[in-house]
Amino acid sequence: MPGFVDNHVHVNEPGRTEWEGFATATRAAALGGVTTILDMPLNSIPPTVDVDALRAKQEAAQGQCFVDIGFWGGAVPGHVGDLAGLHEAGVFGFTCFLIDSGVTEFPPLEPEEFAEQLAEVARLGALMIVHAEDPGDIAAAPDCHGGRYADFLASRPRHSEERAIGQLLDGVRVTGARAHLLHLADGDAVPALQEARAEGLPLTVETCPHYLTFTAEQIADGHTEFRCCPPIREADSRDALWAALADGTIDIVASDHSPSEPSLKQLETGDFGTAWGEISGLQVAVPAVWTGAAGEEDAAVATRQGEVLHPLVMQRH
Repeated sequence: MPGFVDNHVHVNEPGRTEWEGFATATRAAALGGVTTILDMPLNSIPPTVDVDALRAKQEAAQGQCFVDIGFWGGAVPGHVGDLAGLHEAGVFGFTCFLIDSGVTEFPPLEPEEFAEQLAEVARLGALMIVHAEDPGDIAAAPDCHGGRYADFLASRPRHSEERAIGQLLDGVRVTGARAHLLHLADGDAVPALQEARAEGLPLTVETCPHYLTFTAEQIADGHTEFRCCPPIREADSRDALWAALADGTIDIVASDHSPSEPSLKQLETGDFGTAWGEISGLQVAVPAVWTGAAGEEDAAVATRQGEVLHPLVMQRH
């Protein structure tokens, strides 16, 4: 079968190559059946927010890649004038955050800045891809300290996604820009996205394997390997995401592969408040989604036939 494309991968080289570099990331992709990845403009140093930084990324990738690779540009404050040059240099579009990205060199866009950059993206005929969580809602939520997953979940409430998605949809309506919603985790946001699709807005949507595989109810306290933003939510969200994927409201599944050094995940302390907030899953993304889509009925049949089932990969005949 043909290889897969993963449009959401944080390679991190140059600058944080110890987290992940082109050689290791593209090997992981090949292992998982992914033959093309698109590299995010953060967490590398420098971030890909101008042409010089893009050239630095391309040079770092030379001779290290085991699969095909493309690059996103970054939309950050003060760089609206760099979007055209990046577009002409061949980036696939522009990534922006509406909330703190987790790294200081890639700050979020305030509402006025977001509107300005979205208008420039529309003028260029380019694509804006958006991390949509509302900073005000999260600032008003309880802080997360310690090892209780429930506290972390409460610190990034569902309505923070819904409010930010509303801002994104309003911006698309005003500017006509093409936009892509990254890593949808909140099943309650699906109706608004269905309405936007029915309205004909130029919007696409992704979710991630971890949101389709795990649920908040399954995550034990202290297991910070599950910390990501937006967080893995309850079972009703997972079910809504599968339904939205089936009916076409969600267009694609992408890994949002974002590794770090193991120490940054705070595995020893189990503190969700200080652990690095993303998941490394490029190498298992395809089998995880395949297994979930196969469903419990197929798994039961396979077990009765005496097959040995790997925890993530189910061999099908």
